[in-house]
Amino acid sequence: MALLAGLIIASFFMIGSASTWVTLTVAGLAMGLLIFIMASGLTLVFGLMDVMNFAHGLFIAIGAYVAASLMKIFSASSSSESFMANLGALAPTLAGAIAAAALIGLLFERVIIRPVYGQHLKQILITTGGMIVAEQLIHVLWGPDILPLPRPATLRGSFLIGDIAIEKYRLLAVVIGLTVFGAMILVLNKTKIGLLIRAGVENKEMVEAMGYRIRRLFIAVFVVGSALAGLGGALWGMYQENITVHIGAQMMVLIFIVIIIGGLGSVVGCFIGALLVGLVANYVGYLSPKISLGSNILLMMLILFWRPSGLYPVNKQ
Repeated sequence: MALLAGLIIASFFMIGSASTWVTLTVAGLAMGLLIFIMASGLTLVFGLMDVMNFAHGLFIAIGAYVAASLMKIFSASSSSESFMANLGALAPTLAGAIAAAALIGLLFERVIIRPVYGQHLKQILITTGGMIVAEQLIHVLWGPDILPLPRPATLRGSFLIGDIAIEKYRLLAVVIGLTVFGAMILVLNKTKIGLLIRAGVENKEMVEAMGYRIRRLFIAVFVVGSALAGLGGALWGMYQENITVHIGAQMMVLIFIVIIIGGLGSVVGCFIGALLVGLVANYVGYLSPKISLGSNILLMMLILFWRPSGLYPVNKQ
């Protein structure tokens, strides 16, 4: 947390302009929280199930493409200047993306993941192969062209506060991201299911010895992680306002950086890592565009030199 605060404060003095700093900070937080939504499910899946799912980007892509199809259906409501009409388009669009990704996740766990539990090399190979096949199926269903995924009318543009310009959609992304994080922390720390998940991350054999069916918990976590990826894919597609079949594969690079920075299996670490990645990408992109592409790799290297297991490592027994 001190590292995150230090980054934000240091950037203020480096940028010099308060209005530019606020705009970049909000943009970085929005970007980071969208990445967190997509990455949080994968970090839980790895921490609890010990599954290296390189096809997590599939669920991101499914969420984005389903959202594009539904937004086209609700185009009249989406283009209205009424916020309630826009909400009537946005809510079913995000719900459809979540449901589709969750369903695909359930099928993927049963058909692809289940036969290779505990076999990391096979997991990497089979999930990577599954991602390639899925991308071709997306080509068949939606075509190879770039699809537009426009934001609802009332979420376009920016709020102006003096010299400060803050995009409306980025504020929404911050609210949704913080809500998802708060809900995950609440479930993990205040419910029996959360207790079992955390216990399963630490020592799944002990949980099984106490009579709980850890396998069902595994499936539920995998489906929830897939659903979060679908939600993140839909939101990220609207963030960019267009999608391609490679959206999932492109995001996987940032997702793995975030998970490694935060510590494998840690939701809080994933949250802090995602915010660091988002903020660094925006600050460095403004201060030195030439090195912005490699800034997150450099950030990961520096943190791993300091803490080789990540910021919040989960010590498994």
